[in-house]
Amino acid sequence: MDQSLENPPSGNTDQMGKRSLSARPAVHISILLVLSATHLLNDLIQSLIPAVYPIIKESYALDFMQVGMITLFFQISGSLLQPVIGWWTDRRPAPYSPVVGMGFTLSGLLSLAYASSYEGILMAVVLIGIGSSIFHPEATRMARYASGGRQGLAQGIFQVGGQFGGALGPVFAALIIVPWGQSSLAWFSVASLVAILLMFWTGGKQTRISREFALLKPRAKGATGDRQAYARSTIVIGLVVLTILMFSKNAYSESFRSFYTFYLIGKFGLSIPASQMMLFVFLFSAAVGVLLGGIVGDRIGRYRIIWISVLGPLPLTLLLPYADLFWTGVLTIMINLIMASAFASILIYAMDLLPNRIGLIGGLFYGLNFGLGGLAAALLGSLADRYGINTVYMICSFLPLAGLLAWFLPRLDEAKG
Repeated sequence: MDQSLENPPSGNTDQMGKRSLSARPAVHISILLVLSATHLLNDLIQSLIPAVYPIIKESYALDFMQVGMITLFFQISGSLLQPVIGWWTDRRPAPYSPVVGMGFTLSGLLSLAYASSYEGILMAVVLIGIGSSIFHPEATRMARYASGGRQGLAQGIFQVGGQFGGALGPVFAALIIVPWGQSSLAWFSVASLVAILLMFWTGGKQTRISREFALLKPRAKGATGDRQAYARSTIVIGLVVLTILMFSKNAYSESFRSFYTFYLIGKFGLSIPASQMMLFVFLFSAAVGVLLGGIVGDRIGRYRIIWISVLGPLPLTLLLPYADLFWTGVLTIMINLIMASAFASILIYAMDLLPNRIGLIGGLFYGLNFGLGGLAAALLGSLADRYGINTVYMICSFLPLAGLLAWFLPRLDEAKG
């Protein structure tokens, strides 16, 4: 029996013995924790890709543009399929599809461990990207079903696993991959196998909790079937603004994931292991920010959180290119702590716009995370080759200005169609 963050519902039941719509829904915390663990393992494997960039850049004599292209291939393969898979599973739920996705990830990880050419590396990261594209839409739907109406908490728990898994990549790179070499990536196949077992368990729970969610979720007044709760113009404006905000956030974050270690090595003379540990601290702060953003968003609203998290880091990003090593560490933690709090609210805001298209929204916005991040990495790599890493961070420091566009987000409580 799943643990709950709420008291068991009491109150009236109908003749079928079902709980009434006024009953307080349960938060299936055990399912959310397992989903968070699978997200951790999935994103841990993904994070090993940028974590080994300093190693493969030297081994294969790559320039920054080629490094950025690795990210682009990985992110594009992880973005194009996600909305399609989400759209498909909205119509035909596939609770065990994440297991298939992890099979692709496992094959890509082993291919990357034993790749002997640049082309082989590109093919390997494409397989890992495809695996991630299959994992996210259905796992996002499952987290919503298990939320008990506390969507910010549920998405925060789910996403903190992914963020923490992403943060662990540089640690394992420093402790295992740097001393043992590229082939040691194969050892992480154990993570894939554990994730497969966990996803078999969550797949078996989906039918039951989806029925409970359908019974307990509040319905918009007058809504029937797949009728939209908001006007088409409201939905289009909202999704366009959210996409632009997502791009600005991801472009800045990608400058760290792909190039932060090179920035620290070049500007401060850090070793590869030391720079990887700095990257871990940066990414760990994202995990904390995602969880806090989800919880606070339940209390003060998605609209306010998006404003604060996207525009709020601007003074800090403007200071960063001029800071010494100590303040670089402090500022990057603060920037990512604030900026990462946006994602749960952006995702839930989009789900509220299209409440009957959860798989599509999950696939679209996780796909945007991949695709926009990949495009940003390729562009930033080209700029780094031409103008230097320091210039890239000066340019990126202005990206939070895009947060001003949050002004145009529809106020959903006033926009019912």
